Formats: sequence, structure tokens, C-alpha cells
Amino acid sequence: MQWQFSNDAPIYTQLIQQVKVGIVTGAFPPGERLPSVRDLATEAGVNPNTMQRALAELERDGLVYSQRTAGRFVTEDNTMINTAKRSLAERHVKTFLEAMLQLGFQKDEIIDLISKELGEEEADHASA
Repeated sequence: MQWQFSNDAPIYTQLIQQVKVGIVTGAFPPGERLPSVRDLATEAGVNPNTMQRALAELERDGLVYSQRTAGRFVTEDNTMINTAKRSLAERHVKTFLEAMLQLGFQKDEIIDLISKELGEEEADHASA
């Protein structure tokens, strides 16, 4: 998994988001055992305590669960995974819309831009 961090949010919240993305995209499939806190922290280049805090939050959210001596696992509850996926998508859409409105676009202009972009993507896929 590629770990990327910015300076605009605490590292542990970015870790939470990146692990969530890994779960909803299948990089961490349902039921799979996650690497240890230490291994994940080393891979991400963060303090193990920070990674532990992020994973504890994901556990509270129900996306991962612990088995006493076996480690942490990704939930097998597809409804929960789809809810997390939808939540991440809604956040991206909200950020996008806020940026477009700040640029001065109106609702119909935003819809036209999206429709045009989706049309070009469909044409690209059809010609491939």
C-alpha cells in the first residue's frame, strides 16, 4: 500500500482514511488479517503508537476487529464496507462541490462539466 501524507490534517486521521480506502477498494479484503501494528507503522513511516490509535478508531467503527492472539482482521460485513465506501465518496463529492462553487460555477454548469467528462471517459473506453 502506498502511504501519502499531507500537512493539512493529523497523521492518525490520514492513516484512518488510507486504511479505509484500502478496505473499500479490496487492498485489504474482507476477513483478511492485517499486518501487525509495528509492520504497518514501519511501512507507513509513522510511530507505532500513531498507527495503534488509527487502528483502534477503525475497530470502534467496526471496519476491523481483533482476535486476542491472532491480530486484527478486516470485517466481513459487506454492508459496513459499502457504508464506508459511500461515506468516503460523499466526502469527495462535497469537497469537489465546495471547490466548484468557490470558483463561481453554478449547479447547471457543474452538471454540464461532469456530464461532458463522463461522456469523454465513455468514448475513451469504447475506443480502447
